[in-house]
Amino acid sequence: MDLFKVMQQAQQVQTKLQEVQEELARVTVTGVAGGGLVRVDADGKGTIKRVRIDPSAVKADDVEGLEDLVTAATADAQRRATEYAQAEVKKLTGGLNLPFPMPF
Repeated sequence: MDLFKVMQQAQQVQTKLQEVQEELARVTVTGVAGGGLVRVDADGKGTIKRVRIDPSAVKADDVEGLEDLVTAATADAQRRATEYAQAEVKKLTGGLNLPFPMPF
């Protein structure tokens, strides 16, 4: 390959990476805990956007249990965001294992 062709390919990858980052900002993933009592929405980058708590999960004598559910739902949402992002990058790279982390 000549240098010009390599530079063109690098520019195409950079453009596609930008598109993936924009998509990750638009997509919503939902983490759940307690059989759906707590739901946490995040974008594809893992940034938490919303927390929904079923009123039946709110008990004055079990705040710790609710805190655990929120923590678990948040972790689930972030795990789903990571999996989504990895799948999008895999589409972009054709399944190649890149020797560096992606910038998101």
